Amino acid sequence: MLGRMIRAAVKNRVVFALLLPSLWSAAACTSARGSEATHPGGYETLELRVEGFSRTVTPAELAEDLGYLAPLELKYVGNSISGPANIQNVVTGDIDVGGAFNGAIVKLMAAKAPITALFGYYGTNESTWAGFFVLNDSPIRTAKDLIGKKIAMNTLGAHHEFMLKEYLFRNGFTPEQVRQVTMVVVPPVNGEQVLRQRQVEVSVLSGILRDKALERGGIRPLFSDHELFGAFTAGSMVMRNDFIAKNPKTVRKFVQGTARALEWARSTPRAEVVARFEQQKTLDKEDPTTVTAAESAIDQASQILSSMDDVLKKMMDLEDFNELLDIVRSLIDDQEKLMNEAKKEQKKAVLDLLK
Repeated sequence: MLGRMIRAAVKNRVVFALLLPSLWSAAACTSARGSEATHPGGYETLELRVEGFSRTVTPAELAEDLGYLAPLELKYVGNSISGPANIQNVVTGDIDVGGAFNGAIVKLMAAKAPITALFGYYGTNESTWAGFFVLNDSPIRTAKDLIGKKIAMNTLGAHHEFMLKEYLFRNGFTPEQVRQVTMVVVPPVNGEQVLRQRQVEVSVLSGILRDKALERGGIRPLFSDHELFGAFTAGSMVMRNDFIAKNPKTVRKFVQGTARALEWARSTPRAEVVARFEQQKTLDKEDPTTVTAAESAIDQASQILSSMDDVLKKMMDLEDFNELLDIVRSLIDDQEKLMNEAKKEQKKAVLDLLK
């Protein structure tokens, strides 16, 4: 368990490091939060910094589009590829609200992260589920066939890793056999591609990406999270405790508005919901140059994370808490160095423009 926590932490730090310059710029342009001065309606702040998810409409985005958040507005600071990375940025103060698999949230809270889970925002049922897909001609038919195979998923230490290991353990795998199944971090939008190109044997697909892949044919599900657990709430939205304390009325409005949007999506005919979602894709809100840069950063992150697998596997057996603390301190030091280097590069760029 400790090794998995370390591995997830290391990988999320790498993604954070790659996106650091753009996040730093966004934070620098944002006004101070939690001021004593209030806005009309008594709200402490009218702006909430968030990350989007490529090709996905989040509950907060839907709430804003439906008018349920007004007068609050969402401020986009970039895209994320995973829940753990998203809530990590909440903890570091780069965004105000984020969401992730409940297991990832529990890990952060167990590590004394100052966050509070607000409400459940995603889960599974007969229509909404994540499947572990293989090609139609794949020889993989059972759990035992996964030994020695590669499985693509959006991140480690979260929903998909938990579901995979639950499936393996239910089918009699030993911890040693589980370690023989390789998980590869791939951005969700590339999951179908790497499967069809046979770069991996299995890929996790959900939502619109799953639906489009099934329309194109040639793939079949090996198992799904819904088959394992049925209908359940899988993830929650979180905020930092200090942000909640300083902005109680704003937070209350956000929770009420987003919960109302979730209920709208649940009770509204599916065709109407889909039509509304198609109008509010996250990438449509962004400048094409920003989108290209973000996707390039994600691709770089994926390549780096894949190349780190051998090193990270060696960390799986770490059990000494003091050793964990040393690793975390080292990660923090590295992050501070990256921040300083990013600031120097930005200053240099500004000076070059003035020459």
